[in-house]
Amino acid sequence: MENIEKVPVHVSIIMDGNGRWAGEHGMERAAGHIEGVESVRACTEAAVKYGVKYLSLYAFSEENWGRPREEVEALMALMFKSMLAELRNFLDNGIRFIVLGHRERLGDELNRAIDDCMEKTRDNGRLTLVIFLSYSGKWDIMQAARRYAMEILEHPDEAGVRLEMDPDGFDRYLVTAGIPDPDLIIRTSGEMRLSNYMLWQAAYSELYFTDILWPDFREKEFLSALLDYSKRDRRYGKVK
Repeated sequence: MENIEKVPVHVSIIMDGNGRWAGEHGMERAAGHIEGVESVRACTEAAVKYGVKYLSLYAFSEENWGRPREEVEALMALMFKSMLAELRNFLDNGIRFIVLGHRERLGDELNRAIDDCMEKTRDNGRLTLVIFLSYSGKWDIMQAARRYAMEILEHPDEAGVRLEMDPDGFDRYLVTAGIPDPDLIIRTSGEMRLSNYMLWQAAYSELYFTDILWPDFREKEFLSALLDYSKRDRRYGKVK
């Protein structure tokens, strides 16, 4: 196995390029999403292999609800089918499965399946696989601010202390509470932006961009990103 000097604890991926991949292969967009599931499986296996503890995937943004209804329905159906198909693999390989996002916008059937999968895998500790579904960074910060404000309103006698909270304290109001910030964020397909993804949590993440489309991003490409990360000097604004 390739020697990696510094393995990131948390790797996050903005999975981009499914539609373009399908177009290049003369297929419907749905075919790109289906092939992208194979990349999810490959990267999950690679994360376990190389010792990554958290792998998070940006699967569906709040903005994606504006896509054609047929495509949105197909994506949700694929998510449902894939989750059921992978449950046995999660259990056999010690993978904890979590879905984060504005889940109120998801259908009841999908939410029930998500809750069931999360409950059955909650004690697994080899890898935590986080799927961001119906998520946006701005929404996350706003819902955290609302929760924070409600606590102050409910406990006015403690308002002074609560208002002195530092950034680390604010973390617990985000949907990612208890999950370490991503050390490395990978984006496929050549786009070089965060696209409203984990805006608070990505403050000091290392960014890695590749022209490879998501359905073609497998273990080899995942390893290349890890090796690139291991060569970087993370200073967090300090001088070493």
